[in-house]
Amino acid sequence: MELMVLLNALVTRLLFVLHSLIGVWRVTAVKKDPKYWLLALLNLLLCLETGLTLKFKQGRGYKWFSPAIFLYLICIVPSLWLLEIHHGTQYCGNEPGAVQVNVSNQDFNQTKENSHGSEGTDHHIIQTAKVFVNQLSTICETVWTLALHQTFLLLLVVGRWLLPIGVEITRDQLSQLLLMFVGTAADILEFASETLDIEDVRKNYALINAILAVWTWSMLQFPLDLAVQHIGCKPSASARRIPSLLLCRYSAELWNIGVSLFIQDGPFFIVRSILMGHFRIFNQMLVFFTAKNILVVTLQLYRLAVITLDFRSTVLQKSRKGEVCCCPCEPNEARAHAAGRQENEMKEFVDFPPKEESQAPSKDH
Repeated sequence: MELMVLLNALVTRLLFVLHSLIGVWRVTAVKKDPKYWLLALLNLLLCLETGLTLKFKQGRGYKWFSPAIFLYLICIVPSLWLLEIHHGTQYCGNEPGAVQVNVSNQDFNQTKENSHGSEGTDHHIIQTAKVFVNQLSTICETVWTLALHQTFLLLLVVGRWLLPIGVEITRDQLSQLLLMFVGTAADILEFASETLDIEDVRKNYALINAILAVWTWSMLQFPLDLAVQHIGCKPSASARRIPSLLLCRYSAELWNIGVSLFIQDGPFFIVRSILMGHFRIFNQMLVFFTAKNILVVTLQLYRLAVITLDFRSTVLQKSRKGEVCCCPCEPNEARAHAAGRQENEMKEFVDFPPKEESQAPSKDH
């Protein structure tokens, strides 16, 4: 096992565990109930996945799916749910986003002076750490929740970048996937922060749960790599049917369209439409992003129609010429088989001339 692969695999999963533990700590501090530390046991799944990946895959990733990202979602999403549901019980003063610090600088300096008089520097380090943790604890809940949302999405992108890739995905495909994830993460963060910050939404418990359910559903696209990988298809009889050929040829494009319609922009549009239509909630940003979702959904449907018409015209042209439609996903196997068959037919044609030519001299004789 390569050293860099091992380090990347371990460091990335360690970052996932640390971030999820911070989320559990914030839930415990907000709820003031130590039993919420049991949420930290979810990290055992990530530890188990780390051991299995190192043993069977030598630290490298899997095809089409990232178990580490999926288990990280399982570890951090419950904490964010609890923080969002508990939102609003602690305020940040007069200005939104302000930070309240109850520990004064005098306390910090006094702790520092007392530690100088103690025996050794270990006590000083411990006292400084306690003061630092106390200062972090005084940051208001809304700031902590927003910071966890932001670092969560950033860590998803950075973690996917640091995780060792498998042999099925190239670095070019990984770079395309990361660029897509950056745009997706920005849209998801905007959806969660913009809708949950509405005062009327905060008063409706069922609406908060619905928005968080859609937010969680949108996060499920991150463990999957189908947006940049084509589904391999074998040149069999069943694989040459029209739906199979379409899925094989445009699998990545169809996956992107499906994600936009059913996982991201489509559900976001439905939620925002319900807020405006049923609950009569209107603001400038809500109207703008609703129009943006409508535009994206329309363009994706247009893209789907273009792909279908282009594929249909290609199939019709090949059928008129008498050619067999093959999936371009695995050209080496299919085309090599066809080329070998044509070469054998040409050799047979050259080695065995027509009977009329071979029998013509005998008639003249």
